[in-house]
Amino acid sequence: MIVLGCNGFTRVSEFFAEHFGAVGPEKHYLLGHDAGAALLVDGELVAAVEEERLNREKKTTDFPLRSVTWCLEQAGLRFSDVDLVAVPWNWSPEVMDRTLAAIMAAPMEPSARQHLVTGMRRLFSEVVSPEAILADFAARTGFTPDPDKVVFVPHHLAHAMTGYYLAGMKDSAFLVSDGRAELASALTGEIRDGRIRVFDESTVGAEYSIGLLFAAITRFLGFVPNNDEYKVMGLAGYAEPPVPNPFLEHLVELREDGRYAFRRPLATDDPRGLEPLFEEYFGPRQDTLAYQARVAAAAQETLNAVTRHQVRALEARTELNHLLFEGGVALNCLNNTPLFEGSRFEDMDVSFGAGDTGITIGAAVHAWLHHPDTAREERPAPRVTPYLGPEYDDTAIERALREVEGRVRWRRLSDDEIVDQVAKLLTEKVVVGWYEGRLEHGPRALGHRSILANPNFPDIKDIINTKVKHREPFRPFAPLVLESDAPRVFDMGRKSRSPYMTFVFPVRPEFRDVIPGAAHVDGTSRVQTITAEDTPRLAALLRRFTALTDVPCLINTSFNVAGEPIVCSPSDALNCFLGTEIDHLVLGDHLVTKTA
Repeated sequence: MIVLGCNGFTRVSEFFAEHFGAVGPEKHYLLGHDAGAALLVDGELVAAVEEERLNREKKTTDFPLRSVTWCLEQAGLRFSDVDLVAVPWNWSPEVMDRTLAAIMAAPMEPSARQHLVTGMRRLFSEVVSPEAILADFAARTGFTPDPDKVVFVPHHLAHAMTGYYLAGMKDSAFLVSDGRAELASALTGEIRDGRIRVFDESTVGAEYSIGLLFAAITRFLGFVPNNDEYKVMGLAGYAEPPVPNPFLEHLVELREDGRYAFRRPLATDDPRGLEPLFEEYFGPRQDTLAYQARVAAAAQETLNAVTRHQVRALEARTELNHLLFEGGVALNCLNNTPLFEGSRFEDMDVSFGAGDTGITIGAAVHAWLHHPDTAREERPAPRVTPYLGPEYDDTAIERALREVEGRVRWRRLSDDEIVDQVAKLLTEKVVVGWYEGRLEHGPRALGHRSILANPNFPDIKDIINTKVKHREPFRPFAPLVLESDAPRVFDMGRKSRSPYMTFVFPVRPEFRDVIPGAAHVDGTSRVQTITAEDTPRLAALLRRFTALTDVPCLINTSFNVAGEPIVCSPSDALNCFLGTEIDHLVLGDHLVTKTA
């Protein structure tokens, strides 16, 4: 069975800008962000890519025509070969009726309510209804799918299925939490033998979304909501949360069954509605590190407390010992380690597709597992890898190099020569672009489209932030480490691996002076563990580098500059290389330097 997962809407960005003011800092206040496609063939995930990597528009919402086309071409298929199309949204008429009823009951000015009701009705009819989605698919692809072969999967169930599949399809309890889906912002439940059971009494509505509260705080601190929350997470390390924490003291109310509420619900018609309250708590907004860090630390502690409350209730409802945490809130890796360590679960997974980048995978899996034909199939544990996107051969790489001939020079080397020479280069204070194999999926570079550096230099973070990434100086960098070495470098607690940078661990005292460039101000690191099986050349590089330096880690950050998607093609990599102060570039089997 061939299932195509698809997320993205042709007109949604334009529509939200016109009707809901989603421009400037509010530009990601919309549905369908992180558009993309995924392809499942007989239960095997053969391809997945985000549309932003191909159209070069960060967090694009556009219909993922390039992604869909690439996935089918990668598998040698045509549209007519697809058995099911899976969409990770289910804006049914019943969902729309409940949405409008909630708006009518919300406290707001009559004119604002009418404007919102009118906008939502048009959004449904023109953009997100099943009929509108089918028409969009046909208009953009030229192929009209059979409506009976299109499956509309509720957004949060797509998230849950992403985690389930990428964790090996073992029976698991789950928590899904994000900004909002069709109606809710968070839900819990179980997945047993591919079937989802939602614990309805623990579901949290969108008016009490911890994800949207964190987005409101992100906006208050001068960043872009639904995009820059990781900056707030980074700032939290620079301060202790205030005691008492005003968010927990005056705003958030923890309730039975893992639910929670806000004493002042989020205003549907005013994204800045809570900002006077924030200033009441912390004083007038200031663009100082001390002020921002204090607010960020309070926000982080609040998110931790809310998710801990949800997980405790989940523990009481299930005897399963494995926990999945998915949704945009799960990308807050500063929360994930204490959340797991404080639980009774034996293990916890947060996938590389925990945010909306992964919902095309989950929607496809959900459609496959719930199809009548699949019920009779054997379902072995899937092979899981984040390296699911485009790969470019030597011909494409050399064509891209010739296009910038005169600005770069290059040598073609063997794997062993690449490993040896780059390891020697990294003993110095240099920055290396590392480009190999298939593009990784998800928001974080995992070693195929990465920027590498030696973490032994205390000022290397400042060099990369200012001369390469062009981003705020308080932002930390992550280390990659061999899985076998991780426990001696980091206090991993009950975790033995962290392959997707979704957990944060304290650096052990004896290594704080060894990897200062990869340790945050609070002494922690967002760790990526690697193995020779998953990334053989990168693992060989790290082993060789460690042998030369006695430093068991390398800095790994995404191969891009602030505001741009991670590079995809060889030309993308060369443009980034030439537009920044990256010193050397590994492009497949080619070691590239600048002529000037």
